[in-house]
Amino acid sequence: MAAQFDPLKLENQLCFPLYACAKEIVKAYKPYLDELGLTYTQYITMMVMWEHKELRVKEVGKYLYLDSGTLTPLLKRLEEKGYIARRRSVKDERDLIVSITDAGTALREKALSVPQQLISCVDIKPEKAQLLYEILYELLGKLNDK
Repeated sequence: MAAQFDPLKLENQLCFPLYACAKEIVKAYKPYLDELGLTYTQYITMMVMWEHKELRVKEVGKYLYLDSGTLTPLLKRLEEKGYIARRRSVKDERDLIVSITDAGTALREKALSVPQQLISCVDIKPEKAQLLYEILYELLGKLNDK
């Protein structure tokens, strides 16, 4: 007799390997980010700032899939480190603008080696990595359409 599918068995959950992989990837980043004095969330925030230079807080949250309750203390810590500056918009005082500082821009040079260091820790073929990337972004899109 064939075993019946158990929807509550951990190995039958798509969410579990996603969660576990995300946790392990962040753990793999830690030694490299420790050298920069950044957490993973601070690092991805800086990646957004390196690319865009200046954004509204809401836009930063949208890029990172973070709500304002998570983003506010994160941005405050980055501002305390001197990597970003926050100010109210002159057009609409309800909008908070985040901009990268010279120190934040300089940090980018130190961070350039991080992606390559991580790739050396995760032995996956480039074509599989690309496929995984596409599937994950497709999934993110579907989850955010709801």
